[in-house]
Amino acid sequence: MKIYTKKGDDGTTGLLYGGRVGKDSYQIELNGAVDEAQANLGFARSLGERGSELDETVISLEADLWVLMAEVATGGNSRSKLEPGRTLVTAEMVSRLETLIDTTMERFEMPKAFVVPGSNPLSASLDVARTVVRRAERLSLPFMRAYPGSSVGSYLNRLSDLCWALARWQEGEHLLAKEVRAEAGAKLSEES
Repeated sequence: MKIYTKKGDDGTTGLLYGGRVGKDSYQIELNGAVDEAQANLGFARSLGERGSELDETVISLEADLWVLMAEVATGGNSRSKLEPGRTLVTAEMVSRLETLIDTTMERFEMPKAFVVPGSNPLSASLDVARTVVRRAERLSLPFMRAYPGSSVGSYLNRLSDLCWALARWQEGEHLLAKEVRAEAGAKLSEES
């Protein structure tokens, strides 16, 4: 089987249950950002311990994103074919993220100021995933207007919060922005 079909050479791509849209359509832009978020989550997972709780959590998130991308890649005439939890994001999937956020937040003390990302490669990669998920959330607005009953926007919103919580958990001690500013100010005073 060849990976290339040449069908997209005209600037269109196929939808899940038939039909084609431009590669610059809001659905494809959204799915591109979600695909990028999924890849960033995979990169974060690669930096952690195989079989760990974080590994299993991230794998489950990556699987959820396939469900989300399937829903987004379905045209309006075919939405009746979507299956909850398989090709349709459900309220239960959103609730599961809320539970994961709550249990993750119990593992560390909430920072009292903005956190400077980059304490270690794993937490930094989760922060990158968070920013890509936030972009996907912004790109989901046309989709949400077209399909107001969809849970896609809620899922992406909670996922970005979860990525933030996972990053804070994995970084251990937080480097706070106010500490960085204070240190920079002290250095400037010494140099003057």
